[in-house]
Amino acid sequence: MHPRRKKRLTVVTSILVGFAVVLGFVLYALSNTVDLFFTPSEIVQGKKETGEKPVIGQRIRVGGLVVPGTVSRDPKSLKVSFQLVDTGPIITVKYDGILPDLFREGQGIVANGILVGDTVLEANEVLAKHDENYMPKEIADAVGQYHDKPSYSKEQLENKN
Repeated sequence: MHPRRKKRLTVVTSILVGFAVVLGFVLYALSNTVDLFFTPSEIVQGKKETGEKPVIGQRIRVGGLVVPGTVSRDPKSLKVSFQLVDTGPIITVKYDGILPDLFREGQGIVANGILVGDTVLEANEVLAKHDENYMPKEIADAVGQYHDKPSYSKEQLENKN
């Protein structure tokens, strides 16, 4: 092989190996920061398409409605515990911090945290959804017993517009 070709081949091979190493590091770093989204039903029963269930210790994001009457606060600290539901099983969320202003029973929320039990999430962040006026009919029917639809007086509706 000609020395010039051998040098080109070495350079190209080095570049490809370097690119593969960098890509490997990027994928490894991203795998540690990815939060997969689950609903309470999917945590207990698994995803419909794949049957995938989160494992204990996995960082996940859970979305659902706060079950009325389940919010319990520790009077000596900022610890809060409440239950979430979508269309089936209920899970418990434990959070230590200040809840968002829009948080209330019957409200849709998203919680980020670590699954510490089969149905227990230890959240490090709780986000309240801004607007619950729209919900797909199937979900609204399924969670109807847990969902408090906002009711506005005629005066409040006029002030909104």
